[in-house]
Amino acid sequence: MVPAIVFLFILVTQVSASRVCPKCGKMKVPYPLRTNENCGDPRYRIYCNNGVLEFMSAPGFYYKILSINSRANRLVISPPLIVENTCYSSDLGLGGLLLDDNLPFNISTRNTVMLFNCSDNILLSPLNCSSSSFCRQFEDVGDGYGCKGTLCCHFLKDASINSHRIRVRFGGCTAYTSVVDKKPDDPIELWNFGIELQWLSPS
Repeated sequence: MVPAIVFLFILVTQVSASRVCPKCGKMKVPYPLRTNENCGDPRYRIYCNNGVLEFMSAPGFYYKILSINSRANRLVISPPLIVENTCYSSDLGLGGLLLDDNLPFNISTRNTVMLFNCSDNILLSPLNCSSSSFCRQFEDVGDGYGCKGTLCCHFLKDASINSHRIRVRFGGCTAYTSVVDKKPDDPIELWNFGIELQWLSPS
């Protein structure tokens, strides 16, 4: 009886291990995330492209994955580049970041999102568009130069806001960035630029 139990334990361990995807470059890919058909869970698809781990949005835009915290079911993707000498995010043509709401990923509530080059209509929203908004600090660093002097705002991506989208568009705001777990008094040198996504555990 004991040998049978040991054999069963070894078999289960081997099956579980085989479901974990191989590293992508230097990054581990924990279960349930999936980079190919032989590992992970099909609903948790991410991509390993030339040794770079990436997340694909619903419209098909790829965002580099900066980090993964499997214990917290969270990963951080890089915000899109702001095209040089413009104030347009590189995903503007697709309307910004949009997640498939049929999949188990959503945008976490630890993101402080900054919007740039906004129309005056945004002043009717509850967002912070004042001269003390965090977005004013971003305008003075590399990626933000092209947005300097535009109408900008920031907000905390809380539970009352759509958890599957950060929207940019012509006639609204045309660029954005995000900082994870920002503290009110953090200098910009300590900002953790990224968009944190979280996933539901497999049922």
